[in-house]
Order: sequence, then structure tokens, then C-alpha cells
Amino acid sequence: MTAAATEAAVEVVDLASTPLRVLNQRLHDLADGRPGRWRVLNPNGTHAVACGVDAEIEIEIDGHVGYYCAGMNKLARVRVHGNAGPGLAENLTSGTVVVEGNASQSAGATARGGLLVVHGDAAARCGISMKGVDIVVRGSVGHLSGFMAQTGRLVVCGDVGDALGDSIYEARIYVRGEVSGLGADCVEKELREEHRAELADLLVQAGIDDIDPTDFRRYGSARRLYNFHVDNAGSY
Repeated sequence: MTAAATEAAVEVVDLASTPLRVLNQRLHDLADGRPGRWRVLNPNGTHAVACGVDAEIEIEIDGHVGYYCAGMNKLARVRVHGNAGPGLAENLTSGTVVVEGNASQSAGATARGGLLVVHGDAAARCGISMKGVDIVVRGSVGHLSGFMAQTGRLVVCGDVGDALGDSIYEARIYVRGEVSGLGADCVEKELREEHRAELADLLVQAGIDDIDPTDFRRYGSARRLYNFHVDNAGSY
């Protein structure tokens, strides 16, 4: 009933005939350190594809996915040949998640580590409450991206919507395009040589080699909201 086959050391699973629960259970059963390569066919917008994987494997998904693809991923390298719905790579711990198309809202939310790459655009709230993840978006992102971002780095090669970095902590945000507006306690900061080197490394990791890291601006916390002060009450 699993409709899976091994072709040239690649495990192929067709979601047109295999229940998603069967696929995810098989991926969860690999949490023993064994490497491997998987290919998922006909996702057709299915939610929670390859969620909770805890194995050093490669997963290629041929098509569009729905909510929470690669959520809670650990160690795996997941690539989506299509678009992704809300909550992509939510709570990512380690490994790499790459989307060739666009991502809906809340991409990389609460993610604690690893690398998330979106080669298209990402919608609102990209990287909210990020806690150590690196996120690189080749296109643009929507409003409230980086909201309450604690640690990690968000790189946007395109434009950014309103309220960027609202209530940000110690995360670093790099933007190449236009910023519609900054959120509470988020300010532009100097782009020093160490930041250009950091950007260059992140772009290389993301497979983006045609964008100059010197074209970006850096944003971060003004640290005015770390401790309560009555003059800032309206910003909390």
C-alpha cells in the first residue's frame, strides 16, 4: 500500500497513492543516523509533508506543499520544487530547508537553528520569534517579518513590508531592497566589514552567488524595550 520503490538508491514515495501518515512514519523511523535519499511525488498542496524528521537524509519534494512542510525538522536536507504554504520549517532545529518557489506567511517561525532558503518571495511574518535560525529570502517579504526575533539572521534580497523587526531582540536583519517601515525598537545599524563577511557566507550557503553583500543594510534592536520604562509604554 506504500507505493514506494527504490530507484538508483533513491526511495520514491508517490503521495497520489501513499497516505501522508505512512510517508511521515517511515521518515520518523529513520531516526537512527542512517543517511539516505528520498523523493516525494505529487504532494498537491498536502499539509505537514516531512514534518518531525530527525535523520541526516535528503528529501526532494516534487511539487507544491501546504501548511507546515518540514516543521520541526532536525538534520535533514529538504528541498521543495514548488511553493510552500504557511508555517514552512516552523520550529526548525537543524538541517536545511530550501523552497524553489514562494512561501506563505510565518516561514521559519520560532525556528531554533539550521538554514531556511526561499528563492521566491515570502509572505507576512517571515522569521517571527526566530531563535537561532538563518533565513535567506531571494525575493521580498511581507509585513511584521522578524517580529520578536530573538537570535539568528534574516537576509532579504528584495523588499520588506511594514513593521520590520517589531519588538526585536538580538537577531540581525539584512535587507537589500526597500523597507516600508520599521517596527517598535527596530533601527538601522552600521554595516561593518564583519557583517559583509557574514552576509557573503550566508549567500553562498543559500546558493545565491550573483548578489553583492555590500548592497545590503543592517537592522537590529535599539534595546529601548529590554526593561520597562513608562515613557515607552505605548511601544510594548
